[in-house]
Amino acid sequence: MFKEQWTYDYFFMQYKERAVCLICQNIVFVFKEYNLHRHYQIQHKDKYECLVRDVRKDKILKLKNTLTTQKNTFVNQKQLNMSSLQASFQVAKLIVCTGRPFVEGEFVKEYLLSVAKEMCPEKADLFSTVNLSGPTIKQGIEEMGDNLRQHLQNFARKLSCFSLSLDECNDVPDSAQLLIFIRGTNDNFKVTEELVALQSIKATITGEDIYEKVSQTVKDLELDWAKLASVTTDGVPSMVGSKKGVIAHINQEMDKRNHSHPIAIHCFIHQQALCSKSLKWDSVMKIVVSCVNFVRDNELNHRQFQEFLSELNIAYKDVLYHTEVHGLSRGRVLRHFYDLLPQITAFMLSKNKEVPELNDAEWKWHLTFLTDVTELLNSFNVQLQGNGKLICDMQSHVKAFEVKLGLLIKQV
Repeated sequence: MFKEQWTYDYFFMQYKERAVCLICQNIVFVFKEYNLHRHYQIQHKDKYECLVRDVRKDKILKLKNTLTTQKNTFVNQKQLNMSSLQASFQVAKLIVCTGRPFVEGEFVKEYLLSVAKEMCPEKADLFSTVNLSGPTIKQGIEEMGDNLRQHLQNFARKLSCFSLSLDECNDVPDSAQLLIFIRGTNDNFKVTEELVALQSIKATITGEDIYEKVSQTVKDLELDWAKLASVTTDGVPSMVGSKKGVIAHINQEMDKRNHSHPIAIHCFIHQQALCSKSLKWDSVMKIVVSCVNFVRDNELNHRQFQEFLSELNIAYKDVLYHTEVHGLSRGRVLRHFYDLLPQITAFMLSKNKEVPELNDAEWKWHLTFLTDVTELLNSFNVQLQGNGKLICDMQSHVKAFEVKLGLLIKQV
């Protein structure tokens, strides 16, 4: 145990579990008076033995203050470096989440420095320590990805059972992407769901191709096939084909391992989207799409229509294109078109574009009805989405929607 008298006698003080010399800052790991006395006798006695009483105490106090200042400097610098590193990771996370180029980190730093020089010039140097170069952002994203992968592997090892959800779609460059979601529970019945893989499929998109990606993901996460309870798909042939579909390949793998087959589930949301597409109502949609294309396809018409809405101080600034790719597109297009119907009619007349349906009362009723129905379908679609949805919750939304449809039919 360190004694306070040793500080006066040998110029040592306790720092954590060590004894530190105030003069040369050497460390003695064992609290024994012999060790401290021997160090003082050999290193410092000739110079400091002449200091006694108050002079000696003042010297010890000055040396203590010097050591404390140095220690605080090192601590502050360490904290500054850590804060700078954390800020770099936060910016990298924002860049990758918004899909922006990595080199934009340098612009972010210039922006931060400009703001800091105006609002807090004394702290502008702190922002300059944050490294946001392109290679640094790239390295930060890779490290976060590796860390996330490690967390997923640790999470997967603790699962007592799990389910997979598969969705294949094309991105903007028309490349096939397979999204693999997992929902599992551990021994404490804690349910967790995550996107565990986004796999690119370069060539064909057969059931075997998709199964290989699924199998690779299961292997990477060290998942046990025996714990697979169900597989949810969108119901396309490459997924549910009886011989060559993904489900068939998974069942074959389970047979090889003498495990029971997982339950194959057709995704509720895909079923709802397919039902929504059956609501064509071409007599309305053809007119709406024709009018929207007339406004949007011609640059002059488009600019004039936007200026026309601006002069009228309308909340909407434009009409929307309709696309079959996005399930919620039709509802939004119809809502915009219905709210802008008087302005669209006036604009068509000013361009000598005759659309008699826009003044037909019966056609307007059909437009109103289709707008209401598609908005209900959109709302229903959103209710079925989200994390933590159980089958009982989704079933209750389906039943509630059936009741709404019944009330709607009675009012027609």
